[in-house]
Amino acid sequence: MKKQIYFAGGCFWGTEAYFSRLKGVTRTQCGYANVNTANPAYEEVCRTDTGHAETVLVEYDSIVIPTEKTLTEFFKTIDPTTKNRQGNDFGTQYRSGIYYIMEEEGYGEYMGYIHL
Repeated sequence: MKKQIYFAGGCFWGTEAYFSRLKGVTRTQCGYANVNTANPAYEEVCRTDTGHAETVLVEYDSIVIPTEKTLTEFFKTIDPTTKNRQGNDFGTQYRSGIYYIMEEEGYGEYMGYIHL
């Protein structure tokens, strides 16, 4: 069963590289969450306080890699006790979070999130 989850955990290139190697992950894509401006450039997000968080879409087969396993793998890559920082990267765009899409009966899709 195909599912999607979005992980914000510091530099999105590192997070994307990590998840793209996991068995059961079928696609990854870098992007931004908490978008306050349309189509921001990478340099804009790094230089100004746009409010964006570097995020990676992880699409996966939940039969091969259950959601719980994707969460376990995510927490292997971050330090959830640091605010707006992962390793040598610091700034609000590097904050940690988990974003997910839920389908509620009668309500359609909505995005939920957990900021760490």
